[in-house]
Amino acid sequence: MTKLTFMGAGSTVFAKNVLGDCILTPEIGALEVALYDIDPVRLEDSRLMLENINKKYNGKLKITAYTNRLEALSGADFVVNAIQVGGYEPCTVTDFEVPKKYGLRQTIADTLGIGGIFRALRTIPVLEDFAGDMHKVCPNALFLNYTNPMAMLTGYMLRYLDLNAIGLCHSVQGCAKGLLETLGMEEYLPTCKTNIAGINHQAWLLSIEDKNGNDLYPEIKRRSLSGEYTEKMQWDLVRHDIMHRFGYYNTESSEHTAEYNPYYIKYKYPELIKRFNIPLDEYPRRCVEQIKGWQELREKVVSTEIEHNKSNEFAAPIINAVVNNVPYEIHASVLNKGLITNLPQDACVEVKCLVDRSGVNPCYVGALPEQLAALNRTNINVQNLTIQAAKERKKDLVYMAAYLDPHTSAELSLDDIKSLCDDLFEAHNGWLPEYK
Repeated sequence: MTKLTFMGAGSTVFAKNVLGDCILTPEIGALEVALYDIDPVRLEDSRLMLENINKKYNGKLKITAYTNRLEALSGADFVVNAIQVGGYEPCTVTDFEVPKKYGLRQTIADTLGIGGIFRALRTIPVLEDFAGDMHKVCPNALFLNYTNPMAMLTGYMLRYLDLNAIGLCHSVQGCAKGLLETLGMEEYLPTCKTNIAGINHQAWLLSIEDKNGNDLYPEIKRRSLSGEYTEKMQWDLVRHDIMHRFGYYNTESSEHTAEYNPYYIKYKYPELIKRFNIPLDEYPRRCVEQIKGWQELREKVVSTEIEHNKSNEFAAPIINAVVNNVPYEIHASVLNKGLITNLPQDACVEVKCLVDRSGVNPCYVGALPEQLAALNRTNINVQNLTIQAAKERKKDLVYMAAYLDPHTSAELSLDDIKSLCDDLFEAHNGWLPEYK
């Protein structure tokens, strides 16, 4: 029987999407599911929820909850990773509140920026522990990483932990859909053809065509500038601005995109926040709302009446492709082994991949338009230095990663950036290994 281990199974709603999709993919066949989490209450919630979905839809899952990680991983064919080290409190709060003392504001802080750097530094040691266990009890498992910062974590695992790993995100699946729906072009959604490549959360819609091969970009840009769709565009103004200035639309949301570059969140230009509708402190706000609403949501989630519709997550199709040798196309984060020729080798890039029984096979892209590669490289600089810092446990490398971060360096002096890093090391005491 195929075995899937879900790390961080207390992420109940996400577990519902991934494992509920497996239940609604009967061609996978019988599937042993091992749920692992350090929070026994949330772990039990997820187990009850999945048992109810499994029963309701006549699923073929055998579900067991574990608090022993080695037992959960033993014999796994697939490992799904959805952990969050440090949670909302204390670590996410720290990632936002300490930088605020320096006047540095963030929106999400889970992928890049000072928040993304320290999120990576506290997560990588846990992944090292996972890898040690996996080499003992499931060395050939395919590791599906959903945890951010995606490029830093996946890149670290592929470079240093000898894991068969890929990074998965859902921003690619929603990219064209959100853009076309906003501009009243929904009729193209069922048959449009897209080409997307770059890095996680900053991949580029390189082309978008109708079923006859006609380029949709001219009409997209015309409507975006027309003023007719201004109200519908309010949620996504940053990406539209990037598209007009650099020529192409990118995959991740405007609240994310605003903090991946030096242009939008600027102490000297506070009017930009209102102009581009940038939600500062958005991630903490979401966390507070989710925590507040969890009890009400829990009653629905663990109910015997719970329903599930297939999500757009890639995990279930990947498992089916590997188990049954049914080729399937995904986008995933992998090491750049000549795939994108004008991005650094061994950077973690997001490209189209074909999955079948042989595994995950990344597809060649070639060169990105130079302006897009240039934007990607500013993010890759931070990612690669953070990866090196985590490997060598050196503060100087953390400082350098922060010095090179586009948003941080646009707001703070070098001395302030170093001081901020030191304050974050102190605030994260107990969540990080020793850095020298």
